[in-house]
Amino acid sequence: MRYHSPESFDDAVALARDADGITRFLAGGTDVLVQLRTETVIPDVMIDIKRITGVHDITREDGGWRIGVAVTGAEMSEHAELQNEWPGLVEAMDLIGSTQVQGRATLVGNLCNGSPAADSVPAMIAAGIELSITGPDGTRREKTENIPTGPGKTSLEKGELVTAVHVPARGDNAGDAYLRFIPRTEMDIAVVGCAVSLRREGNKITEARVSLGAVAPTALLVEDAAQAIIGTELDDAALDALGAAASAACNPIDDKRGTIKFRTHVAAVLAKRAAKIAYDRAGADK
Repeated sequence: MRYHSPESFDDAVALARDADGITRFLAGGTDVLVQLRTETVIPDVMIDIKRITGVHDITREDGGWRIGVAVTGAEMSEHAELQNEWPGLVEAMDLIGSTQVQGRATLVGNLCNGSPAADSVPAMIAAGIELSITGPDGTRREKTENIPTGPGKTSLEKGELVTAVHVPARGDNAGDAYLRFIPRTEMDIAVVGCAVSLRREGNKITEARVSLGAVAPTALLVEDAAQAIIGTELDDAALDALGAAASAACNPIDDKRGTIKFRTHVAAVLAKRAAKIAYDRAGADK
């Protein structure tokens, strides 16, 4: 294996473009180093991006936030302003692994690992986060939901890597939440995950985004679920419609951790609960 530690994204792109065999980017390493140790994946080229300027920074951008690709979950949890504006996003990231893992794990690593059960991905989708992707043809912006294409797969082309995370401005009267079901109390993989982000005018919901994880080959943006609660005051009828839309969007598998029937049912339950939390947060004083 050849190891590189470039000092710019341009250099990282050039190395990835010209690499032969399996290439992996190293930021936190909580996935790639486990794969390496278990010999699940043996990279031919490892490109460590931690020395690139800005990858460890959380900064203001257009009223929202720009999160560097090597920012850890622990650093997000310790950032009071980010947590105040996007508690669901921060909480989703905080659910990943142990305290030790939190000191290394990153949003981008969780996304690009391609797991359908990744906790941060539904929260990123619900938040409307976009990614800067740099490659041989320059830099483009892409929505989070367009990155995963299947288990362990992404839409990134050879030589491309994510170079920044763009969190939109939160604005007034808005809130988000992420919930998951796991068999244990902590440090487990989601059997079902659900994120909801919404905005209120008075008691009425005017905007919403709903995303599900671990119920399909990729995390889902469920537009029918969002439409079920927009224009409502999140009464029982709206919650029932939300739950039905969440269940209808599911395309899960049967495995030892959960059946299709169970996952489909739990998706509705979590969607209702997450929506209630987001709704309450949207009405709270920031």
